[in-house]
Amino acid sequence: MPKQRITRETVIAAAFEIARASGMEQVLVKNIADKIGCSVQPIYSYCKNMDGLRQDITQQACVFIRDFVAQHLDPKDLFRSTGQAYLQLAKEEPHLFKLFVLHERRGISSLEDLYEAEASPQMPQAIAESLNISISQAKQLHLHMLIYTIGIGTIFSVTTPGISAEEIYTQQELAYEVFLQWVLSNEGPKS
Repeated sequence: MPKQRITRETVIAAAFEIARASGMEQVLVKNIADKIGCSVQPIYSYCKNMDGLRQDITQQACVFIRDFVAQHLDPKDLFRSTGQAYLQLAKEEPHLFKLFVLHERRGISSLEDLYEAEASPQMPQAIAESLNISISQAKQLHLHMLIYTIGIGTIFSVTTPGISAEEIYTQQELAYEVFLQWVLSNEGPKS
């Protein structure tokens, strides 16, 4: 039997699958070696620094999440379907959702910074057009829903045996209605 060639990509892929199935806390050299079917020595040659490996896993998780959300979007209702896609992610991939939510974000010192870093730049325009509100109102609504969805998604991802998806989506829809009414009642000039 030919000797298996262990590459950096092999190590990262195995570590990502461990994080996806069991959480980042299970990404240990021994577990990676077991997953690949090798000794720990090749893993150490690629993982001189576990923080670097965790960053690689987080980057891979962000790509996975972006693709997951894109596959679950409804082009006719991008705003709602984006929030629902994140909740679906929390249900189907709880460890990746937690990894996405809990990874360190450097350079963030305000909610506006967070919004600029996390939100698609096209979303405020799409929200403004679909709801006939200003860009600033759309950003406010989107920020409120981003915060709410992260919170309720986190609850969804950590409860056992689990809150029903119907209850979670209902709460998200209620929050949307409340936040929309708040934005409309604080109307400024359309931009």
